[in-house]
Amino acid sequence: MPIAHPLPLCVAWLLLLVVIVMSDMTNGGVQGPIEGYNSLDDLLTTTPTPGQAAMLLPTAPTAAYTHPKWMEPYFDPSTPRNVTALMGKSAYLSCRVRNLANKTVSWIRHRDIHILTVGSYTYTSDQRFQATHHQDTEDWTLQIKWAQKRDAGMYECQISTQPVRSYFVRLNVVVPTATILGGPDLHVDKGSTINLTCTVKFSPEPPAYIFWYHHEEVINYDSSRGGVSVITEKGDVTTSFLLIQNADLADSGKYSCAPSNADVASVRVHVLNGVHLLWPLVHKLRKSWPKKERTRCKFNAYKSRSSRCMNV
Repeated sequence: MPIAHPLPLCVAWLLLLVVIVMSDMTNGGVQGPIEGYNSLDDLLTTTPTPGQAAMLLPTAPTAAYTHPKWMEPYFDPSTPRNVTALMGKSAYLSCRVRNLANKTVSWIRHRDIHILTVGSYTYTSDQRFQATHHQDTEDWTLQIKWAQKRDAGMYECQISTQPVRSYFVRLNVVVPTATILGGPDLHVDKGSTINLTCTVKFSPEPPAYIFWYHHEEVINYDSSRGGVSVITEKGDVTTSFLLIQNADLADSGKYSCAPSNADVASVRVHVLNGVHLLWPLVHKLRKSWPKKERTRCKFNAYKSRSSRCMNV
């Protein structure tokens, strides 16, 4: 009886080596059992099926494993690209990254191309900047404490891919603003009440105080003149009312509202006597009259006080 030749056993061992190497390459370095076999003994003692035999045949080397496109890190396009913050309050710039894997996220200020944070580490001496990230979320948030007007501008969220990927967010810092309604000029009749309204908007908190000025001097509510009062209502929008009763010609002039946390707002008050109340209206209407008519009206107004000019 002829003895079986040992060559097929050597070939089987060689094929086994090829399968192990190719399995590591084609599975991206993740090793595991070959389909249909749980151990090396199973592979050597089990008669392979046609499909399993095909797996044992040597194949040509394949290229290095690459992740599909959808596996690469990318930015969530729904992340806001414009953020508005109040001066003196914290500003939060969000950057949502999907499939980050082992890459890192950095924040860069474009004004001076300064790297502010890398991952959760801060790379600036300005301790107002801080990056926060919670493991159960995909958000990398840049916090700017006590935001200042100079902090406004463009910021870049960057992923450490090759080449890098960037997402740009613009920060707007709103400064508290004071405004006197009805300005820049107000006309009131002599003997009436001057009512000035000053509003303070975009303030992180209500102003500690609001001073009113007349001719650059602080208005004294307890002066001998009397009839002067101020009412202030604080809130998201703070409003201050200055009331001056029984207005006289001496009450004309520049009035200013000066909040503790905003720039000064001013208005000019004109206290008019009797028929002169109509002069502002005449001045506006004269602009639409023919030049000849305007000249005659001006002459009559100052010489004969024509009723035509006074009662338009």
